[in-house]
Amino acid sequence: MDYDKLLNMAAELGYQLMYSGAEIYRVEESARRLLHAYGLENPEVFAIPNCLIVSVATPQGHPVTRMRRVPAHGTDIELLERCNSLCRRLCAETPPLDEAQAAVSALPEAIPRHSPRWMLLGYGAAPAFFVPLFDGGPRDMACAFLCGLAVGLCLLYGGRFIGANSFFRTAVCSALAAFLALALVETGLGESVDVVTISTLMVLVPGVALTNAMREIMAGDTFSALSRTADAILVASAIALGAAAGQALGAFF
Repeated sequence: MDYDKLLNMAAELGYQLMYSGAEIYRVEESARRLLHAYGLENPEVFAIPNCLIVSVATPQGHPVTRMRRVPAHGTDIELLERCNSLCRRLCAETPPLDEAQAAVSALPEAIPRHSPRWMLLGYGAAPAFFVPLFDGGPRDMACAFLCGLAVGLCLLYGGRFIGANSFFRTAVCSALAAFLALALVETGLGESVDVVTISTLMVLVPGVALTNAMREIMAGDTFSALSRTADAILVASAIALGAAAGQALGAFF
């Protein structure tokens, strides 16, 4: 048994799961089941939102450990689904390690990536579809679409100007959305500043992160749950502060 290859494969699968936004218990269970499928009796897997550790003991009692640090990431449902499917297939078929490792390493390249044009269209369409939920009209939908495009441009291309810090980036985007919503309504294009603003800010709300935090609380992963909850609260605070600053700036002008 090549323990190095096996640990590398399990750590890479766990890393891809965490990078896709999977829950901590899903990451640990997937890596543990994969190692069990290849004949390891008592593998140890420990994960927190930014770190994954996988450890096994050889028959001679020698511990072998792999650690992967996970950078800041969002949620990629397509990658998460492919990781889950591959883990189930590897556990059921247990192909040779080289073949399994190649399949795990190919996961990121197998994910279809959308062009910036389509991503911008999504950023514009999402706020527009939220407008009817807040009793907005067609004019508000048009304003929300434009505000969503501005937020999308800021997120996709504004990294070099506003930095990679999620709190500051979210604050800037929410301020831009609030200021632009107020400006569009004042020019007569929209009807309700509140509807346009809240519809645009919905694309910045960390709903998936907060949901995962609640699931991890129920699963008993308290440290990870608190970490994700704190991150979601910081992002929500950035949204509130940015929106207030944007509206205050718009009122000033």
